Formats: sequence, structure tokens, C-alpha cells
Amino acid sequence: MNLNQLGKSSIYISELTLGCMSLGTDLQKAKYIIDYALDNGINHLDTADLYDFGENEKVVGEAIKQKRGQVIITSKVGNHFDKVKQTWFWDPSKKHILNGLKASLQRLQTDYIDFYMLHGGTIEDPIEETIEAFEELKQEGLIRAYGISSIRPNVIKEFVKKSSIDGVMMQYSLFDRRPEEETLDLLLQNQISVLARGPLAKGILTAQGIHQIDKKGKDGFLGYSKEELHQTYKQLTSIDNSAKINELAIQYVLKHPAVASAVFGASSIDQIKESVTKNITHSLPEHIYERLKVITKALVYEAHR
Repeated sequence: MNLNQLGKSSIYISELTLGCMSLGTDLQKAKYIIDYALDNGINHLDTADLYDFGENEKVVGEAIKQKRGQVIITSKVGNHFDKVKQTWFWDPSKKHILNGLKASLQRLQTDYIDFYMLHGGTIEDPIEETIEAFEELKQEGLIRAYGISSIRPNVIKEFVKKSSIDGVMMQYSLFDRRPEEETLDLLLQNQISVLARGPLAKGILTAQGIHQIDKKGKDGFLGYSKEELHQTYKQLTSIDNSAKINELAIQYVLKHPAVASAVFGASSIDQIKESVTKNITHSLPEHIYERLKVITKALVYEAHR
């Protein structure tokens, strides 16, 4: 599998990232899934302190402790949570970020995190203070690089101006093309990589798409009604191409040069097999890429600024 540089850092991540949120708390099952991903070319695992209130980090840490040097770990901070009460509140303060990192290191059983992200954010946050915390952690060698997980253009623009982030994680798929309007080119110009999460649009862009539309898209999806989802899915699956719809979906987001990796979740080996295919490593032909743009909607950010 191809490896892409993360921003201007020394980190190289596989063009597919295993999102670990759906792994569950069964350690042996999670270890089996992670091992399968690593054995098939994926070197990048994405977790967060909030996932299962810290348990996800523990599972990931235990699963990779014998092969830490082979794995790029991403985790996130910013949600101040109470594991007992299972509640949380947003806290992008320097104090919380520094303490959050220490707790994540313990759960992950490591002395550093490769890529550390702010897990959200708004334009009202104390952004300079947040950046100061991440820069301090980087200087101390506790993290190798940092970034933000956000879809908010105004927040992203502030971090581009004021920080040395190397990556931004954002929702991006054929059914959510909002980043194309004002974010992707900006990040490319500033040598900041995009980690595209949700490339399969909650499973709608898979072989099980009809079922997923009826289940998760019954009230529509972003700018699409349920009927439009069905119509668009039919068009996407009728394209004369050797790739399956999930392959087209991942190839589409990887086509933009700003995108370093497509982040997909998996709770089974079969879900990884469906995404890790030979076609993923092939660039999407230009005429197919343009056809996909015609079939789908070029949405823009109206809320979540």
C-alpha cells in the first residue's frame, strides 16, 4: 500500500487508515482486526480518548504493544469526560490538553503519540492557548506532530494561519463534498494533509448501500433525500468500471492531492477485506472522477462554520 507524507512532518501514513472507534472492547477480536489491517499494508490507527471513555485507547495500546515501532498512532483530545458518569464537556484549554496527553500515553502503553489532534473546536475557543499546548508537547517529544479534527472552515483557517499543524481530519465522501469548496486547496497550498473520515458515508457507498440507505438514510443524508440517495446510488453502481462502489468511493477522496489517507471504521475482518483491495492503490481515471462529480452534489458548508 502506498505511504503518504503527513504534512511537513517525518511521518508517512498508509493511504488507508483503520478508524478504531468501532472495534469494541473484546481485546482478542480487536487484536485480530488490527493485526489483519497491519498485515495488509495499513500502518495508521486512529483512536481518541473519548471513544468508549478511554477503553478504546486501552484496547489499541494492548493490541500493538509488541509492534509499537511498526504503527503510526493518532489520538485526540478536547473532550473532558467522566468515565463513571459517562458524561463529557468541551475543554480545549492548555491544562486539559497536557493532562489528556498524559492519560492517553498511559492507556496506550507508549511514551509518545505520533499524531495528536484537537477533537473538534469552534471559532470561540482560546485557539492561541490550544496551539501553545500542542507546540509544548511537540517540543518535549511527547508527540511527533499535531492537527485538528474539524469540518469547520473558519476554525481550520485560524489554525492554518496561527499554527504548524500537519493534518486535518474531516468528513469527506462522494455524498459529502463540502471540503472541495474552500478547504482542500487551502490545505494543499499550506502543505497540510487531509485525513478523510467517513469515505463510505455510513456504509451507503458499499455493496450494502440499499440496506444502509433504508436504515441510516431514511431521513436523508446532508443535502440528499432518501429518494435522491437511492437514485444516486443506482447511478454510481452503473458506472462502467472494474472497481466496486466502495473502491470508487475511496479512490474518489484519495484523488485530491491534499488527501493523505482515507479513514474507515471496521468491526470485522470482512469490512477490512472490502476496503483493502488492489484497486485502492490505483489512481482513479480522470474521466471517471469527473463523471462522479456530475452524478453527486457539490455541497457547501452553511452550518458548522
